[in-house]
Amino acid sequence: MTQVPEQAVARRSEDPADELLRSFGRQIKILRERAGHTQAALGQLLGYSEAQVAAIEQGRRIARPHTIDKLDQLLDAEGMLLAMKRPVALTRYPAFFRDAARIEEEAVEFHAYAALAVPGLLQTEEYARTMFTVWRPRRSDVEIEQLVTARMARHKLFDRRPAPTLSFVIEDSVLQRPFGSVVVLREQLEHLRLAGENPHVEIQVMPTRATDHAGAGGPFTLMTPQGGEQVAYIESQDRGQVITDRESVRGMAVRYGILRAQALSPADSLRHIEKLLQGEL
Repeated sequence: MTQVPEQAVARRSEDPADELLRSFGRQIKILRERAGHTQAALGQLLGYSEAQVAAIEQGRRIARPHTIDKLDQLLDAEGMLLAMKRPVALTRYPAFFRDAARIEEEAVEFHAYAALAVPGLLQTEEYARTMFTVWRPRRSDVEIEQLVTARMARHKLFDRRPAPTLSFVIEDSVLQRPFGSVVVLREQLEHLRLAGENPHVEIQVMPTRATDHAGAGGPFTLMTPQGGEQVAYIESQDRGQVITDRESVRGMAVRYGILRAQALSPADSLRHIEKLLQGEL
């Protein structure tokens, strides 16, 4: 498994979040100099090198939430840096996904139909890494690890209390496609089986042989934020769109309900996944 330190995460120069990271870095530099620390000295306190601190100050590296916590304390920022923790955290996601990520973080309901790959919220680390590795044109190792880290960070949704309601309809073909290797797929199936046992999560498999299928329009996601109206999200080829038009969202919600009715029940779906794990299908 390739390990890339959190401070080694690179940013693409054309990313619209670059200015936010540069501004955040300038704040850190001002506070560091006010506190009388050199970059090397601050690096020692953080466990970073001087070059790594410089990269954060220059907006070329993303500081993770726990690092921002330390910086706010070490530099006596009195919450100034903490206030930037969420905006900075969102920059680790691809630009096209950030609006959806904001909604997802606050969602009380999350429903997804997946036709090509296991939904991101349910992916194991190795499955996600494989998905980003097989993409063309090829991404750099640093970019891949940034994307994997961001995807794994989304899993915190499962730990929220009160727990959100989550459901997924996944094409059976997705569960039999060995991205990376059979080992990666098996680990992913085990993860799905365990996730499906969570009382707040329902996973349904859409049989490949289904003759009546409401998902011909492609994959989509429905999210309901706390105190807000349901929205839809669609994504294709590094492009994402949050849909708020009520009529469009209503149509997708109806479609999703039909997909659930056409798919195997949650209980039958877990049994199906178990059979895949046992090599019976």
